[in-house]
Amino acid sequence: MVFIKIYIDGDGCPVKEETYKVAFRYQIPVIVVANKAINIPLHPLVSMQVVSQGPDEADNWIAENIQANDICITADIPLADRCLKKSAKALNVRGEEFTEDMIGDAMATRELMKHLRELGEMKGGPPPFEKRDRSAFLGSLDRIIQAIKRKSV
Repeated sequence: MVFIKIYIDGDGCPVKEETYKVAFRYQIPVIVVANKAINIPLHPLVSMQVVSQGPDEADNWIAENIQANDICITADIPLADRCLKKSAKALNVRGEEFTEDMIGDAMATRELMKHLRELGEMKGGPPPFEKRDRSAFLGSLDRIIQAIKRKSV
């Protein structure tokens, strides 16, 4: 049997409650990682890891501790890349799974967009988070857990 943990890149993650709901159903531990304490459910499967202040401290902690078959919930493409390199799964908050096939393109697009923002060519951010994004996230998280469990049988 494969032991799975879910790591949440906690700062600003809009799908923490959805993650807890799925994790409780499957009895999977959840570790919320952030630069400051965040309210988490008082539940034996949920823990909080507070890291030092700094732009990549939470990402570094997750990347150092995640293992094969664990799942990282993050919008951070470089963190997703680091997780994939450790044979873990990575899922963004809109329900899109990061995969080996697409991570290179995602990293390149991220760098291009960053450059365009620095030049003043791009303004604004991602579209507003919607109910359908929550639904897509729930479906994807469930599918990933099922796939990991099937692989271990």
